[in-house]
Amino acid sequence: MQFSNLILAATTAAAKTAANGQEAPWWYQYSSILMLIFIFVIMYFLLIRPQRKREKEEQKMRNDLRVGDEIVTIGGIICRVVNVKEDLIIAETGADRTKLSLKKWAVQSNNTVHEALPDDDDDDFDDDDDI
Repeated sequence: MQFSNLILAATTAAAKTAANGQEAPWWYQYSSILMLIFIFVIMYFLLIRPQRKREKEEQKMRNDLRVGDEIVTIGGIICRVVNVKEDLIIAETGADRTKLSLKKWAVQSNNTVHEALPDDDDDDFDDDDDI
C-alpha cells in the first residue's frame, strides 16, 4: 500500500509541475508502464510460480508409482497398482479384484509412503560389501 501511495503522490506532484508550465520528470511518462510491470511480477510470484511447483510435484508423484502402491484416481476410485507402463497403469480394486486400465494423469494421490533408500556411507566407490 505504501508503494502505491508513493507513486500516486509522485504522479500528482508531476502533474502539478506540468500544469505550471514546468517540464515533468522523465519517469512520469513511464509510471503507468512501471506499475503494470510491478503488477505482473506480483502475479507471477503469487499465482503462476506456486501452480508450476504443484504441477511438478504431481508429475513426480505419478512418475514414482510402483507396483503395490495404493492410489486414488481423480474419480475417487481407490485401487492398488498391479502393473506400471510408460503412460498406463493397470490397477485392481475391490474384493473381486476388478482390473482397471488407467492413464497416469488420472491418478490424484498416492496413499503409500515409501521409505528413502539408505545411502552408502563407506568411502569406497563400489557398492559391494563382499570385499
